[in-house]
Parts: sequence; structure tokens; C-alpha cells
Amino acid sequence: MLKEERHNFIINEVRKYNRVLLTDLAQKLEVSDDTVRRDLKELDALDKVKKVHGGAVSKSYHIYTHAQPDVYAREQKILIAQKALKLLRDEQVILISGGTTNLEFARLIPKNLKATFFTPSLSTALQLINHPNSETIFIGGKISKEMQLALGGSVINTLSQIKTDLCLIGTGHLDAYHGLSEFDWEVVQLKKAMMKASKKVVALTISEKLNSSQRYRVCEAGEIDYLITELDPSDAVLQPYISQGVTVL
Repeated sequence: MLKEERHNFIINEVRKYNRVLLTDLAQKLEVSDDTVRRDLKELDALDKVKKVHGGAVSKSYHIYTHAQPDVYAREQKILIAQKALKLLRDEQVILISGGTTNLEFARLIPKNLKATFFTPSLSTALQLINHPNSETIFIGGKISKEMQLALGGSVINTLSQIKTDLCLIGTGHLDAYHGLSEFDWEVVQLKKAMMKASKKVVALTISEKLNSSQRYRVCEAGEIDYLITELDPSDAVLQPYISQGVTVL
């Protein structure tokens, strides 16, 4: 594969998943870790991705609002967010993680909604506070510079003391048979605690992330109550999730 082809592949993977590991890229491209490391360094210099220890993150991971001109699959994410709005009711308590799809959701929340939002995501919190009739509570802890996300024991402890109506969880990798998974162990623990703190779990994801898996499992697919993608619920891609007992919107 030519360098230009590798670069295009890497950019697409980073934009799709927001965070990628160097070793995963090397395996998919069938090249050495050193080759990918050089590619990431060049792409960082070109301002295409942000090189971090062990991999790369998308440029949209380093913003505080939804207003990023280069958000991957933005139209699909807006559609997903609009579908998710149908689950909102006044006086609900809602737990929401980070990610560009959740940022679109936070942006589109009706201004007259009266609800309480908990989030460990800085960017999501700063979007939520634009809604005058809703309350935003930031769950603080050790903040990941790469993800602008609070992690660690203090966050887990806070989550153990609340019970929310809905949990809108960011989705990195989801497979009907391998479940929801991530490659970051701390993020896995955060998402497990978020699910435990909520009555209903909602997974928002573009369909490109379906049928993919990573190293560490967050939960079985059947533990998710609602799956929301840009696809029509009757799409064949979604049938395996429906068979696991997930409600697809």
C-alpha cells in the first residue's frame, strides 16, 4: 500500500472512531508499528490528526462545542440525535457521556426542557449549559487531556450515589455477539459505572461502528435498552441487535 493510501486509511479510521491505537492501525494496514508511527507524525504535522502516546485522536476531540467544521458523518449524527430527543421528558435525570454524536444531541435539546443532566465530559457539559431550563452537573475527577473526560475513582464513587432515568453512552465499538467494547480500561470502568447508575441505557452510534469490537468488553449487547443509528429500524444490519432484545430506533 502506498503512503498516500495509508494516510487516507488512517485519517478515516481516526475520524470514524475518534481514538485509535497505533498497534491496531499497524495490524489493519499489515505494516510495522514504526511505519505507522512515522505516518502519524507526518499527519500530525499536516494538522490532519492529533498524535498522542500509543496512537492518535481526531481533531474534534480537542474542541469544547459541537461547532467543528470537520466532524465525521455529521449529517448522520444529527439524525441520530434527533431520534434520541424523542426519549426526553420533563423532570428526567439524564446521564450522558462524551463524543461528537452526544454533542449534537446536547446541542439539539429543546430550550424549554426541564431536566437534570449529569456528565463526566467537559465538552458535553459546556454544550449542555446553553439550555436555560435544564440543570447541568459535571462529575469531576482526573481529566484525560486526550478525551476531555473525567476518569478514576472519584467519578466512579459519584456515579454509585445516583440513579438516573436515562444513560446516553458514547459508542466506540458495538457488536451483537461481542457487545459494547473499548480499548481503554479506564473508559470501560467509567461506562460500566454509568450503566449501573441508570434505569435505561441508550447507545448512540453511526452504523459504521456496528459489528466491530475491541479488547475490553463494557457489556453484552442485550444489556443496552435502546440502540439509535441513522438507519431505518427495519434495516437488516440491525436485526441481530433486535434479536438480542434491544429496542432499535
